[in-house]
Amino acid sequence: MFRLAHISDIHLGPLPRLTPRELASKRITGYINWHRNRRKRLFGNILESLVDDIKSAAPDHLAITGDLVNLGARAEMDAVAGWLANVGEPDFVSVVPGNHDAYVPGSFKLACRAWRPYMLGDDKPASSAGENLFPYLRVRDNVALIGVSTAHATPPFMASGVFDRRQARLLRTILRQAADDGLFRVIMIHHPPVRGATQSYKRMLGIGRFSKVLKEAGAELVLHGHTHLETLYRLPGRSGDVPVVCVPSASEAPGGHRPASGYNMLTISGGPGEWNCRLERHGLDAQSSKFELFHSEDL
Repeated sequence: MFRLAHISDIHLGPLPRLTPRELASKRITGYINWHRNRRKRLFGNILESLVDDIKSAAPDHLAITGDLVNLGARAEMDAVAGWLANVGEPDFVSVVPGNHDAYVPGSFKLACRAWRPYMLGDDKPASSAGENLFPYLRVRDNVALIGVSTAHATPPFMASGVFDRRQARLLRTILRQAADDGLFRVIMIHHPPVRGATQSYKRMLGIGRFSKVLKEAGAELVLHGHTHLETLYRLPGRSGDVPVVCVPSASEAPGGHRPASGYNMLTISGGPGEWNCRLERHGLDAQSSKFELFHSEDL
């Protein structure tokens, strides 16, 4: 039995002091949005409580599916690196980046440099950087954790992601080999690889390409973030439908139009051809300020 915790959309705050040069870009719109809206909904003490609750549950691994920062600034990347060190060792935590982690040109490289230990595949040399990190493969027990990046700098008022041909080709190979090795395959990705799951300006470019890989190679589970919602979709795979699971923002305060902070716990058991995966959703209770189990189901 393997227990995998899943969180996403950390949006670690507060915002650091930014220089005029850093704000002379798309960041200015995000900076204004932070002070008008986001900072009112995202609170560090909620994130701290969530991490404490996960640690008390003692999962075997933690998957983080993107948007760890807000504006893609160097100071934010460094702050997240410190936060990750407190959450767990790189062998225990696997990270994929989101659109906020590639907010402006250059941000993606900063993220890959600062968080490389958490995005390094078992067979990747320590010198790997940037797009060469993805897709990565980490094998823990009988589970294959496969990290895919959709992080891509976009113009103002856009939050789309890209799943390109290079990653599709490599992902197909990884999935087939992991199946031959008898592993339960978990794909971690930020943008939902599902048509209609979010608005067009936030969508993933390459959804058809991703779907083709799933149909040809298969997988047992896809974890994503981006929408801040507790959704469950299913996509056709090689040997049946593949569950596609999202989770609310890890830092979301209660009382908004989206679910409050939460995390998923997935319990994986069985073996090839007879896999079992149980999803438990834990969310922040506004009355008790504690995280409670509010839903569970077999996927």
